[in-house]
Amino acid sequence: MTTGTDRRSVLTGLGALAVAACGPSPEAAAGPQSDTPHRLAGPPRQLDLSGLEATYGGRIGLDGVDTTNRRRVVWRSSERFVYCSTFKMYLAAATLLRVQAGHERLDRAIPITRADMLNHAPTTEPAVGSTLTVQQLMQGTVELSDNPAANILIREMGGLDALRAFYRGIGDDSTRVDRLEPEMNRLDGDKDTITPAQSVDNIERLLVSAETPLSPSSKALLTRWMIDTPTGPGRIKAGVPAGWTLAHKTGTGGYGPTNDIGVLTPPSGAPITLAIYYHADRSSSSEQNDAVIAEATRITLKALGHD
Repeated sequence: MTTGTDRRSVLTGLGALAVAACGPSPEAAAGPQSDTPHRLAGPPRQLDLSGLEATYGGRIGLDGVDTTNRRRVVWRSSERFVYCSTFKMYLAAATLLRVQAGHERLDRAIPITRADMLNHAPTTEPAVGSTLTVQQLMQGTVELSDNPAANILIREMGGLDALRAFYRGIGDDSTRVDRLEPEMNRLDGDKDTITPAQSVDNIERLLVSAETPLSPSSKALLTRWMIDTPTGPGRIKAGVPAGWTLAHKTGTGGYGPTNDIGVLTPPSGAPITLAIYYHADRSSSSEQNDAVIAEATRITLKALGHD
């Protein structure tokens, strides 16, 4: 379990490594917090998603933890998957830690130029020639998956080395950070990949654990953006029962990768952390890929006793 001293060490270390250069409230939506994020009730239960893979093709990676009883279910959870835009949730967390350390300000205005533009720029394209604040860039990155906003935030924190230092600072020694948008979406060995198990541990570390390095206000901002995002209505959201709250971040590659990660909170009880990475066949449709994520979500919840 991480102590309060460890939390201060995370913030200090990030600063030194240039990571520093209507509905329910987000805290309520996140549910009761766990102060033992990696202690499990027993060995993880192996799901069998081979039927989904046989029907739709491709490869599914899944890891889910019920923080009420510390039960964990997995399928290919130690295999690597290209993470695509799911990393933008972690990028926002890294930026919020810079704000907490006093190395960044939410209200700092950053010029947006034509040279910054890439495909998929719903937040930054309309702002070319003017400015956006750091907070607006984070919100656009998480809620709308704006690609130029992500690259700008990485640049402003000091580059890819600083983002890599953020992961290491939260205890993640395995996630690869190699390229900017849009190159980071392209499959190239282990570049820009994560394992579902590591992603779930990171999510719990940041958004569920009582020992998160994020302050209450930082966590509230990030959680609200993840709840409010309109992306991925056919993915985890489609597999969650009515009345549940979902804070999530999607990621999609043009050649098959279809991902969704987040925190699923029932009307009462503690949340479930879930990461699903699906490397689909090129020939399958986006609707089919979304349906695989939704069905894997339903299978997970049933296995955890939430059917």
